[in-house]
Amino acid sequence: MKIYMVGGAVRDRLLQRPVHDTDWVVVGATPEDMTARGFTPVGRDFPVFLHPETHEEYALARTERKSGMGYRGFVVHTAPDVTLEEDLARRDLTINAIAAPAGWTGAEDVFDPYHGQADLQARVLRHVTEAFREDPVRILRVARFAARFTDFTVAPETLQLMREMVDAGEADHLVPERVWQEISRGLMEEKPSRMFELLRACGALLVVLPELNRLWGVPQRAEYHPEVDSGVHAMLVLDMAAQLRVPLTVRFACLCHDFGKGTTPADVLPRHIGHEQRSAKLLQAVCDRWRVPNDSKELADVVAREHGNIHRSGELNAAAVLRLLERCDAIRKPARFAEALLACECDARGRTGFENTAYPQRQRLQSALDAALAVDTAPVAQAAAQRGLKGKAIGDAVAQAREQAVAVALQAS
Repeated sequence: MKIYMVGGAVRDRLLQRPVHDTDWVVVGATPEDMTARGFTPVGRDFPVFLHPETHEEYALARTERKSGMGYRGFVVHTAPDVTLEEDLARRDLTINAIAAPAGWTGAEDVFDPYHGQADLQARVLRHVTEAFREDPVRILRVARFAARFTDFTVAPETLQLMREMVDAGEADHLVPERVWQEISRGLMEEKPSRMFELLRACGALLVVLPELNRLWGVPQRAEYHPEVDSGVHAMLVLDMAAQLRVPLTVRFACLCHDFGKGTTPADVLPRHIGHEQRSAKLLQAVCDRWRVPNDSKELADVVAREHGNIHRSGELNAAAVLRLLERCDAIRKPARFAEALLACECDARGRTGFENTAYPQRQRLQSALDAALAVDTAPVAQAAAQRGLKGKAIGDAVAQAREQAVAVALQAS
């Protein structure tokens, strides 16, 4: 029985990048051998075991044979005679198909039958074998790696293979959980725009996220958007979100905020009247399709509906600002509203020539919310009740107190 470090841990060490997770492959062993050594079996589709002390995953060397569409359409074969080279052959990219001895320090030689080290040096993302075409999730993974490794290019033959997979209908069989898993991870990479641009280049974006795909070629008013193209703007917004290191919820909101521009009637372009409500409706369909977590879905909805009003909030008086805060449910969920303001800043600065422009709306609205939250509503409500007010009238008295506090805050800002 021999144990090897494989995949991302080897790749990242060779690139002198931080290693977060280590994957191990075991050659020459049976499941019984592993359990006899205290390993705990956890794999559902193929033999994977947890180390008794480190709890890291150890997988038996295996081969895979295509048996149907999608990423579950495989027959897995594990046996003591499956070689390390055979196991590495089923991996997606050459840079992920490098193995090292269990005690590898980085100085010893690695096992590299598919020339992954050469591709690391050349900064190329290249598929290992034709078996790449058997798993559509690999299309998403390559796109995610493009977002992470921003100085790498995709080998022309790999891009062609991805296109052929899409044409063959493989991308139609991606399951929602895996799509969200890969997209959400890609959104958190250094340059998320590269993920979506690669998906668009191979045709997969039309299948996976047509709401975004249709934005390219849709014009916007040049005086507000010097980049003009709505798809280009969407990518600039995502990369601004990455530059500002905002959390996933904000990045997903940035991704979805302008979906409605793709359905603007041609006769009103380059104006986009009412695109906010259309965006909110379209993103709900995406969230349902991908089973997006509620925190991301709810923030995206707020940003889609209100980003135009937040951008124009410098023109609003205290009463209108308070109504905006109430529509965003900011008083009950102030942390979410702070994230909405972040997303709007990414949107405003995600325009050609505006990358370093200040976004005073964020601080102004945050100050207004802080002032509204600082109002002690109990004595206001009590005083209103003592004046004989009831129900909605008491609520109006509280709102008036908040509006006065907001007015003071706006004057100060």
